[in-house]
Amino acid sequence: MLMMWELNYFLGLQVKLVDHGTFLYEVKYYKELFKKFEMDKSKEATTHIATNCYLSADEKRKSIDQTKYRSVIGSLIYLTTSRQNIMFGVCMSARYQSSPKESHFSAVKMIMKYLKGTLDDYLWYHKGVDIFPVGYSDSDFTKCKLDRKITSSTCHLSGNGIVVIP
Repeated sequence: MLMMWELNYFLGLQVKLVDHGTFLYEVKYYKELFKKFEMDKSKEATTHIATNCYLSADEKRKSIDQTKYRSVIGSLIYLTTSRQNIMFGVCMSARYQSSPKESHFSAVKMIMKYLKGTLDDYLWYHKGVDIFPVGYSDSDFTKCKLDRKITSSTCHLSGNGIVVIP
C-alpha cells in the first residue's frame, strides 16, 4: 500500500512514528466519547471494576434508555482492541443490553471514569526488537455467580508489544 503522507490518525487510533518505534494512542477518541455521553466533566477513577464485582439482572432498579446503553457498550467494545484491561468490565456490562438498569449504567460510568484517569496510556512498539510471539491465558472455572460459566482471557505479545486477536 502506497501512502502519500505520514500516517497520524487511523480508525480512531492516533499514530506517532519516531526513530525508535511507534506509539499508538486514542486520546482524541476518548475525548469525543466523553463528550458524546456527557462525561467530559466527570471525575477520574483509578480502577474500572472490582474483580469481585458481579452485576446481576437487578429487576428492582429503574430501567434506562436501551439505545444509549448499547451505544456506550459498542464504543467501549471498540476500545478493548487497544485497552484489554477493560475487557472484563465491558463484557460483564454488555450482558445486560436487552434490559439495562441504573446499576448497569453505573458500572459503565465507572469504566468511562477509569479511561478518563488513564488518558496517557498508550501502546508502544519498539523498533528493532526481535519478534517472538508469546501467549498467556487465564481461566476462572465456574466463578461467575450468575450462570456458573467459565471466564477466560488471553494475551498475546510479539516482541514487547501486545497483539490484538479478535
